Amino acid sequence: MTFPPVEEQLEVICRGVEKIVPEEELRKKLEKSAATGQPLRIKYGIDPTGIDLHLGHTVPMRKMRQFQELGHQAVIIIGNYTALVGDPSGRDETRARLTAEQVEANAQDYLKQVAKVIDMDAAEVHRNGDWFAKMDFARILELCSKVTVAQLLTRDDFSKRFKNEHAIYLHECLYPLMQGWDSVEIKADIELGGTEQLYTFMLARDLQKDQGLPLQLSVMSPILVGTDGVRRMGKSLGNYIGISESAYDMTKKLMQLPDEVMQSYFELLTDLPIEEIQKILAGHPKIAKQTLAKCIAGEYHSEQEANESVERWEREIGAGGLPSDIPEVTLEKSSYPEESVAAVDLLFDLKLVKTKSDGRRLIQQGGAKLGEEKTAIGDINQSIELVEGLIVWAGKKKFCRVVLK
Repeated sequence: MTFPPVEEQLEVICRGVEKIVPEEELRKKLEKSAATGQPLRIKYGIDPTGIDLHLGHTVPMRKMRQFQELGHQAVIIIGNYTALVGDPSGRDETRARLTAEQVEANAQDYLKQVAKVIDMDAAEVHRNGDWFAKMDFARILELCSKVTVAQLLTRDDFSKRFKNEHAIYLHECLYPLMQGWDSVEIKADIELGGTEQLYTFMLARDLQKDQGLPLQLSVMSPILVGTDGVRRMGKSLGNYIGISESAYDMTKKLMQLPDEVMQSYFELLTDLPIEEIQKILAGHPKIAKQTLAKCIAGEYHSEQEANESVERWEREIGAGGLPSDIPEVTLEKSSYPEESVAAVDLLFDLKLVKTKSDGRRLIQQGGAKLGEEKTAIGDINQSIELVEGLIVWAGKKKFCRVVLK
């Protein structure tokens, strides 16, 4: 098999990478691969502990796709057995355990989502239960003899929990060992992941060495910050962009990004050349974000949908126009015999605010408005005439159309 020149491969592989360990081995592996015509085996492991993938998850996946485009072999490990343990990385408490049925259901959905990034037709897919389920207790004891408790406690997560006297359960200690053994089973040349997994990556090398195999190296991606521009992207933090979201929902979130994180989003989530990215970022931030939105939404939807989502954002939000998907809220006419209602009560009845105190604050701050013209409600006691189709705004993101019944 013929591969691109090694220098060209290095340029692609090193883009957006935080660390390669050991870095000096990458060139040697690529040179040997080119000389023998043998593709490198690139490992990426996924524990199906949830079912919603977001852009943060796609950073190492995109690197896998780049390796595929360079001619190398993608090997996806579905951690159906490691998922039963739960990855302790970055956690200060034990992860809730899932059943085998939950894990398999998640795995099926994961694979559908992963296919939006990686060419699954050309990838190998293995479940690590295929080998762990066959191990008897003697074999497990033999594997456990390969690592000491002192070594495990060098992991940052275990170290913090031990120091803070938080529980560390024995089954959690098996997790890095199991993940490392996956590399032995599939004879990985390179493993992809984040910097928080360095310990496990290096343990995999030790296990490969013990089995007389060539040693893998690790290509580690930086952590993608979320839409708040501060914390790592995560669904629990509410700062994520899911890859299954609509093009318009993705665009709305991308247009809210802090300017300072745009470069990392361009480098990690698009294929645009670095020189072109610099030119885009040198221009107006709004235009740069629209370009970013088209690129990213276009990865998971059609180019037409991506372009239309940006046009819609500009029309409805950028230019202050009327949204095309205004939700409707039905009010009972009989509840309002005067056919009017106090402004605070209206906001509360429409569920645009959680409490009437919130409604008062919103009105006093000028955030409550009426109609297509967005006329500000000037007083908390203002009487609002109830008419069919009235649009009520509570800030920029909450609004509805009144339906009378």
